[in-house]
Amino acid sequence: MKRVLTLAGLLAALCGGTVFAAGMEIPEPDRGLMASPAKGKPLFERTCASCHGQDLAGTKKGPPLVHKIYEPSHHSDASFQLAARYGTRAHHWGFGDMPPVEGVDANNVAHIIAYVRAQQRRAGIH
Repeated sequence: MKRVLTLAGLLAALCGGTVFAAGMEIPEPDRGLMASPAKGKPLFERTCASCHGQDLAGTKKGPPLVHKIYEPSHHSDASFQLAARYGTRAHHWGFGDMPPVEGVDANNVAHIIAYVRAQQRRAGIH
């Protein structure tokens, strides 16, 4: 039992406090991929903006991503990858659970993360 708790704690720390079910593989982009905010912006607009807002400030359907809660020390890039692949339970906001995002792979999500992180830096979040 101690091993399971230790593993769960390690996974929670890696994923910025978000606890995912055991056995979930963290999606990884291709080795050597140079994630690009410029490539991430249209992907974000197509797959994320309807809930998180064109300006990443959130909507009535989803939370803002330009927010201290989503800085890398609280929600790592791995947590974004896991949320996109598997969905995630609501744990900071009252918007309800996030479903998996259809049609994006780990490379797409890496580009989206690069775009989100660039916008966070512009806002002074990290």
